Amino acid sequence: MKEMEVFIDTEEIAEFFFHELVKRGYVPSEEELDEIADITFEYLIEKNIIDEEMQNE
Repeated sequence: MKEMEVFIDTEEIAEFFFHELVKRGYVPSEEELDEIADITFEYLIEKNIIDEEMQNE
């Protein structure tokens, strides 16, 4: 299995969700977007898609 380095930016995740939710008729608050970004980050860690320790380096 090939290993690759991935940088996860929760601000970028929040921005992505903001644009996608607005397209679908939702207007999330900044606090809601931060929560969604954090949940997404935690999901990626739980699924072993990213390694939290590598992200903190």
